[in-house]
Parts: sequence; structure tokens; C-alpha cells
Amino acid sequence: MKKLILLLTITLAFNCKNDNESKINKKLNVVTTTSMITDLVRNIGGDSINVQGLMGSGVDPHLYKASEGDVSKLVDADIIFYNGLHLEGKLVEVFEKMSGGEKTPVALADELNKKLLIGSEYFASNYDPHVWFNIEFFKKFTEKVTIILCEKDPKNAETFRANEKRYLADLDNLQEDVKGVVAALSPEKRILVTAHDAFNYFGKAYGFEVVGLQGLSTATEAGVQDVQKLAAFIIDKNIKAIFVESSVPKRTIEALKAAVNAKGHKVEIGGTLFSDALGTAGTPEGTYLGMYRYNIKTIVSALQ
Repeated sequence: MKKLILLLTITLAFNCKNDNESKINKKLNVVTTTSMITDLVRNIGGDSINVQGLMGSGVDPHLYKASEGDVSKLVDADIIFYNGLHLEGKLVEVFEKMSGGEKTPVALADELNKKLLIGSEYFASNYDPHVWFNIEFFKKFTEKVTIILCEKDPKNAETFRANEKRYLADLDNLQEDVKGVVAALSPEKRILVTAHDAFNYFGKAYGFEVVGLQGLSTATEAGVQDVQKLAAFIIDKNIKAIFVESSVPKRTIEALKAAVNAKGHKVEIGGTLFSDALGTAGTPEGTYLGMYRYNIKTIVSALQ
């Protein structure tokens, strides 16, 4: 990481000259971190901007390390949007190095009221960073992205604001759809067991008790005691299904299933949920809206 920061510093120094002149009448170059933010920025910017995401489908942002290719993307960027709250743990040093210059990264979670966030001792921010599972928070992200794009590219501001209006309406519709699907699941069955605690904001919004085997960060490993403790919880609560996550190895949840079944209680793996990353590009799950709808249908169907 120190080598990459040095490379970034040197490259930025040589890249400053004629920077503004070279970008006159050209599209904004925007770099994003997580796939959720990449999808959001593409919805607002449309064809008026160039977007490059650092993290693709199935990538775990907790463990992500910047490559030399990422440094090139960051140096060429006019705007950098990232989640913040130390979700992108390994990239924090890089973003801090860039702060104070023309390419100051934008932490979208800074727009959120800290009083509404869930506390967490696992992150340096002291908050759970998985805020995109609260759709109201994602609307705040949408508004901030639009403001920044309009400031950087006033000539396309009307287009950005029109896209924002459309996308916020899509998020309103998503909220109504989720409420309708959740209503079909009785409150006592709303217990969500996953590989790590990425769904606490979702649980708070829709009345689910959320239990993650690895805690909030995938940087921590689940031990034998963790598995046995959660297995006892599953049996006690008579939970029918537990869930794998696309960005977390399956082995921990498979070990949990085996531990539960060994005690004479049958539990199934209810499916794979998208937590820290979207699905494959070009599929419904490769968008924020499609990912959220897929997740809620998978959860409710397996727990009913």
C-alpha cells in the first residue's frame, strides 16, 4: 500500500500541468469504489460522463487493495465517489493522500445524520458502513451525487437533475415493493442469518433481527465457538434457512449448516444474497434496484 501511495503522489505531481485545459468540452471522468455507487452514478450521469468502478461483482470492499491500474484511474479522475465510514478500509490511506487537492474524493456517507447510523466497534468510523441497505440513505447518496455532478459540469446540470428525479421515483417504487413483499412474512419469522452483519440497516427498516456469523467486517474470521453459538440460536428460534453472501466465501455458512444438522435440526441454505457488491453486470441483480428486489424475494421465500 505504501508503494502505491508513493506512486500516486508522483503521478499526481506530474499530471497537474494543463489539467484543466485538457478537459475543456470533454466528459467528466468519474471513479467510483463499490458497484452500488457505480450503478448510482451511471444512473445520474448517463451518457454525459465517463464512469469507472474500481470494484466489480463479488468484490469485498473490506479487503480490497488498490492496484497500480487503480492509481491511473484515480489520477485521471475529475471526481471520486466512495462510500466512506471506513467501508473501503484498504483505500482510506490513498483517499487521505488525495484530500486537499483538486481531486478530493467525495465520501457519500458524510451526508448522513450520524444520529441515525448504527454504531460499530469494528470500524474506525465507529459506525456500521453498510448504509445502502437503508433506501432513504441511498436517496441521500443520489442527491449528493447530483449536486457534485452539477457543480463540476454545469452545462449538463439539467440532464443530471432530470435523471435524479427519475431515479428517486424508482427508489420510492422500490420501497413500496419491498414493504409489500415483507408484509407476507410473519414478524416471528423475520430472523436473517447471514455470513456477516451487512444487513442491519435493512433489518432496522423492515423489522428483521439480523445475525451475522463473522460480525460487521469480513476481515474477522468466525471461530468454532462462533459457529456453535449461532447453531444453538438457530435451533432455539427454529429458523428454517440461512444465507450465503456473494462477496463472502461459502465455507463459513456451510460449516454452520453442518453444525445445526449435526444436532438434529434441519436448516437449509436459503440462497445467495448480494451484500457488499451487486450481481453480474447486465443482469437485473447487477443494478441496485434489481439487487434489492432479488434479495428481499430470496429472503422471504426461504423463511416462509
